[in-house]
Amino acid sequence: MSGVLKAVIFDVDGTLVDSVDLHAHAWVEAIRHFGYHADFDAVRSQIGKGGDQLMPVFVPEKDLDRIEDELDHFRHELFARKYMPKVRGFRRVRGLFQHLHAEGLRIALASSAKGDELERYKRAAEITDLVDVETSSDDAERSKPHPDIFEAALERLGLPPEEAVVVGDSPWDAKAAGRAGLTVVGVLCGGFAEQDLRKAGCAEIFRDPEDLQRRFATSLIGKRSPRAMGLLQPGGPQPGRPSARGASRMGA
Repeated sequence: MSGVLKAVIFDVDGTLVDSVDLHAHAWVEAIRHFGYHADFDAVRSQIGKGGDQLMPVFVPEKDLDRIEDELDHFRHELFARKYMPKVRGFRRVRGLFQHLHAEGLRIALASSAKGDELERYKRAAEITDLVDVETSSDDAERSKPHPDIFEAALERLGLPPEEAVVVGDSPWDAKAAGRAGLTVVGVLCGGFAEQDLRKAGCAEIFRDPEDLQRRFATSLIGKRSPRAMGLLQPGGPQPGRPSARGASRMGA
């Protein structure tokens, strides 16, 4: 890799907010409600995919067309009612986003979540005012591990793959990003094994957003930021963005 980076594209579930186990519980409950077997660990290993890619793992093909929409709706309503209130942002997500902007980088979200879920996640992580571009499952024909969501994010950013990096927590993020030609940085806070993330294509691994911010200067993102490449004046804001952002308990 060489040349300046212009944007960082983040997965959300398990990367910015602590929601992977909650999604797994919701899927297990929904799949069992429709009469199919679903083991928690097996379902959890599939989180990071969208519902269109997860359901075929647990629902027989002969039944899928008949119940897919109903099951997905049931799961969505169940998660919103029972599990969404438990979602919390990881530490220092806001601080990391503020740091990325100070380095001259734009920020995009690319999530397998539905659009209304994504809005709740942004509030949980306290980043509503720090996101430049976002895409959700509503913007892609196929969810991860297909590249559609990341390709949509690149299109909205107006950038080629070599000018952006993805940060994600699951092998499905890494596979989808790789298929879109993007370099991937992994985080362990979603609960996936480091060896699985590296096998899926992650170039670097950090514990969580806080760890990425702490070691930013030596990360591949930090080394290729506009500021590191000498394209920003010392102390100057990113062109077109405010020079200061409001502080919060997660960003301090």
